[in-house]
Amino acid sequence: MAKKKIPLHLKIVIGLLAGLAVGLLFSYLGVPKEFTLNYIKPIGTIFVNSLKMIAAPLVLASLIIGIANLGDVSKLSRMGGKTIGIYILTTVISITIGLAVVNLIEPGKFISTQTRMDLLEMYAGKVAAKADQAKELRESGPLQPLVNMVPTNIVQAASDNGSMLKIVFFAVLMGIALLKIPKEKGEGVVKFFDGINEIILKIIDFIMRIAPFGVFALITTMIVELAGDDPSSALEILGALLAYSLTVLLGLGIMIMLVYPMFLKIFTSFNYFDFFRGIRPAQLLAFSTSSSSATLPVTMECVEKKLKVSEEVSSFVLPLGATINMDGTSLYQGVAAVFIAQALGLDLTITQQIMIVLTATLASIGSAGVPGAGMVMLVIVLESVNIPAAGLALIIAPDRILDMCRTVVNVTGDATVSMAVASTEGQDFSEIDTEELVQE
Repeated sequence: MAKKKIPLHLKIVIGLLAGLAVGLLFSYLGVPKEFTLNYIKPIGTIFVNSLKMIAAPLVLASLIIGIANLGDVSKLSRMGGKTIGIYILTTVISITIGLAVVNLIEPGKFISTQTRMDLLEMYAGKVAAKADQAKELRESGPLQPLVNMVPTNIVQAASDNGSMLKIVFFAVLMGIALLKIPKEKGEGVVKFFDGINEIILKIIDFIMRIAPFGVFALITTMIVELAGDDPSSALEILGALLAYSLTVLLGLGIMIMLVYPMFLKIFTSFNYFDFFRGIRPAQLLAFSTSSSSATLPVTMECVEKKLKVSEEVSSFVLPLGATINMDGTSLYQGVAAVFIAQALGLDLTITQQIMIVLTATLASIGSAGVPGAGMVMLVIVLESVNIPAAGLALIIAPDRILDMCRTVVNVTGDATVSMAVASTEGQDFSEIDTEELVQE
């Protein structure tokens, strides 16, 4: 009798829980942090770097193939308009939900004066660094995002995952060009990139074999670094910020359990629990890596192979989503801005909160899909409503954990929109064999 294979998502969960246990054990036993940094962290770094390594070529190849297979530029225009429109809609909804829950719970009023002063003093240096980065973004000009979208050197852009929008821009141009030239002249190019795409997908299979070990290393390192030299002190700070953290998690939970199922119901009538089972490897990796860009190859594989979204849709919608659709990040920015105002005793008017919605929407588009990018954009959101950027110190302590959670929402939102757009393009999801969703 053949031995039953353990599903990949279960292996990842085991790695995650083992990393949590080992990280806490190391912290309380006083195991030198250097041991974790020298012998465990590199495993996680190798895993994340492996995913980032294939992100750019995967986006380039799959997007070119997807557009070339559309057969019509008007179809691309129609699909692009729907994609961006839905992304902006979900972003506005997420920020609105964040503002609603933070105004209802008012977590800022749970922070004592002493805790506030301690946090402001403890993280003053980190706040200054984030403020400097935000200043550079502000001084770049209102049209700088459009300038940054066009690469001066596509090879150089392809070597930087932070330049994913440049790769998308080039791939869209190349795909459109392939549609405009005689088919026989572009056929060899299409076959080349199709072959590259298949090779990358096979490499993803190889990388995912070490995913449980990579997740274990990432979580162990995160716990050890978070605990620092005094685990009890870290827990006290997190306890003081518990109301804020739970407010963010409540907002993120509403997005995952209510908003996205609503979109699926409206566009596809697809069972959300089956959808969840189909993308859970991507969600678990998003939680572990805190990076939408690093998770992108796995997200594309789950959406195409499990949820059966056509390649022409997924190859366009998902890379674009990993670049501009940050629902979890924008929700967090709304909650964080109001929380800081509450903690500092500042009252925000309705007009100021509307300004937060507008600024956070624009900031989420410019927020790179890498860990901690949302914190820099938050400085801009704070200053748009005259909240001192120094208040950022109040939320730095739990940010690493919350960043993991909001990245899960970002990735889930991308997958949801891909199914919605595919449905509007005439794809029928009623024939999906849901039993395949539990097989890895």
